[in-house]
Amino acid sequence: MACDFFTVEAIRLKTLYVLFFIHLSSRRVIAAGVTAHPDTAWVIQQARNAAMDLDDRGVSSRFLLRDHDAKFSRGFDEVFRSKGGQVLRAPIRAPKANAHAERWIQTVRAECLDWTLVLGRRHLHRLLRGDVRHYNQQRPHRGRALLFPRRGSSVHREPTREVRRRDVSGGLIHEHHEAAA
Repeated sequence: MACDFFTVEAIRLKTLYVLFFIHLSSRRVIAAGVTAHPDTAWVIQQARNAAMDLDDRGVSSRFLLRDHDAKFSRGFDEVFRSKGGQVLRAPIRAPKANAHAERWIQTVRAECLDWTLVLGRRHLHRLLRGDVRHYNQQRPHRGRALLFPRRGSSVHREPTREVRRRDVSGGLIHEHHEAAA
């Protein structure tokens, strides 16, 4: 697992912080939360929520890679250590050390956030929920031989039925699926 924060400026010049986790072997993203004030208690609670989500899915995390951000406290690390994981801190000023998390930030910005005026926390949360669902279920990943994280099916299939398009994130992203018979 890897985790990181990134910021988004809302329309009224309010900075919102997004905490997310990414499972490195499956490239599955968990958008933990959005807040304007990421204090220690909030970050620890988001870590607990992410750990419970991983337990519910039966995904184990032996390692958690994070940076040296002051928002990550000992309590945050302890949540993952209590689950049997080891917390690894990326070197200072080495964004390539947490490359998967940095790449997802670039992807979500390019595909969604750079094209949208964010109104506030709830609006950003709704945008991220749609984008994360698309990323986890529909978007092929080159690092996984163009496989979807969830289904494990290749994108190079021949369609057997009519293909329909569904718009995600207000039409910024288009998902394609076979129509029901």
